[in-house]
Amino acid sequence: MKGFELDPAFAIADEQALRGLFEATHALAIQKCRDTLGPHAQDFIRRSPFLCIGTQNMDGKADVSPRGDPAGFVRILDERTLAIPDRPGNNRLDTLVNILANPSVGLLFIIPGFDDTLRVNGRARLTTEPALIESMAVNGRAPKLAIVIEVDEVFMHCAKAFRRSHLWDPDHRQDRSEMPSLVKIILDETTGAPSDEREMRDIDDQLEADYKRTLY
Repeated sequence: MKGFELDPAFAIADEQALRGLFEATHALAIQKCRDTLGPHAQDFIRRSPFLCIGTQNMDGKADVSPRGDPAGFVRILDERTLAIPDRPGNNRLDTLVNILANPSVGLLFIIPGFDDTLRVNGRARLTTEPALIESMAVNGRAPKLAIVIEVDEVFMHCAKAFRRSHLWDPDHRQDRSEMPSLVKIILDETTGAPSDEREMRDIDDQLEADYKRTLY
């Protein structure tokens, strides 16, 4: 099957052509960008239990990773410095390896029920500094390391995307059972999932047990 191909006649190849498609940037959209964490940005971060972190390696290969914990899990060290605990995951280490190669990161903070979001761009470093790591312990378990971010740019992002998607609207929630489990999806697309429903259910149960055992 031949892959999709764009018609080069309609390609946008430079910034002038791109901006020609849109109206001028609203003055407020430019003015809102700050290089420090003001009181409202700090309050937003303390309320947020979830963020996405975008990274790139030196070859430009991009990755976005979700991070979640109880609200306020991201530490505000000062008005230009944040620290994110690195909790147990799948040990692919995509985000961490990318940071070692290219420290530029982008963060998107999300609060359940809020349609607006907070964006933070900056430069990241990895640390195992004992005092910081111990301060991030949950249920007696400290992270192996922390991602410390020096803030370059901070701004609030408008609510349009969340309102278009109806993300928090209960009437738009989808039934998770309409798609296979995470493990079945992975197995279907790799080695093949077992056809026996009981065997598949046992594998799913093992994942749930692993979640409980390794969440922190």
